[in-house]
Amino acid sequence: MIPLRDTIPSKNYPIINIALIGANSLVYLLQLAQGDRLQEFIVTYGLVPARYSVPVIASHFTLAEQTLSLFSFMFVHGGFWHLLGNMWSLYIFGDNVEDRLGPVKYLLFYLLCGFASGLTHLFLNWHSQLPTIGASGAIAGVMGAYFMLYPHSRILTLIPIFFIPYFIEIPAFFFLGLWFLFQFISAAGTPAHGGGIAWWAHIGGFVFGVIFLKLFLLVPELSVSRKIRKRTTKKKSHRLQVIKPTPPSITTDASKVYQTMVVTSREAQLGTRKLLSIVFGSRRKLLRVTVPPGSRDGTVLRLSGAGQQLQDGTQGDLYLRVEVR
Repeated sequence: MIPLRDTIPSKNYPIINIALIGANSLVYLLQLAQGDRLQEFIVTYGLVPARYSVPVIASHFTLAEQTLSLFSFMFVHGGFWHLLGNMWSLYIFGDNVEDRLGPVKYLLFYLLCGFASGLTHLFLNWHSQLPTIGASGAIAGVMGAYFMLYPHSRILTLIPIFFIPYFIEIPAFFFLGLWFLFQFISAAGTPAHGGGIAWWAHIGGFVFGVIFLKLFLLVPELSVSRKIRKRTTKKKSHRLQVIKPTPPSITTDASKVYQTMVVTSREAQLGTRKLLSIVFGSRRKLLRVTVPPGSRDGTVLRLSGAGQQLQDGTQGDLYLRVEVR
């Protein structure tokens, strides 16, 4: 399953999430510049359990290097596809978690999740000499937080079946729950100190992500976060919105279909144009809708002939309620 996007737009630009993606990408470029010294770079900045458990190996590293690798390993990746997969997951799930926690707490949350995932792998693979690298553990913590905050969000997912792409919206609690179950089954089936993917780091990151979220939500929002939010609030909602019209429960008029579209307060004040992908069962329509200036929360727009096709062959109307966020 390949997640493509979620259905909950963030209210603020995720500056920390974007910065983390940028930092991981810059470190990867730094890796590419190492040439023949790449393996030395990975051993130095990756997480190697034997560096802490075997005194002969530990003696080759300073205290600063030992401490640094507990955090630096989450910015090092084993290849382009490893980096791309991790950053894509962070892009999908991280913006909403940052929206909820605020930029400063989100940065601390991310680093703590990565640190905890590293410790989980360290203690369960105490004598392993294989370096563990990648942001997967930290991102697993972000996914754990998303699981708790937005369980009823839907994840647009690509499922290739016999080379045929199949797109389906999956509830977040099911998608992430299935992901976690897969990590656990894979970890249970991997021999102790075995190579490959650090499954227990993923599990530790996810579990600690849930725990840290509970703790971070108890901490009041920092004043610096409030100042940043004022500058990063999105002034525009998504240009393309997907809606699935349903007949109203308050009327028996089958020619009318009702749904909600979301705009920001600035868009409602100044007016805006949106693209609506309207889904009627297996059929889709793409409409360009103009929201007039001065619209308010609850304003209803009538799109004549944009509703469902009736039995007599005529097209019903679509009524859009403007929701200002």
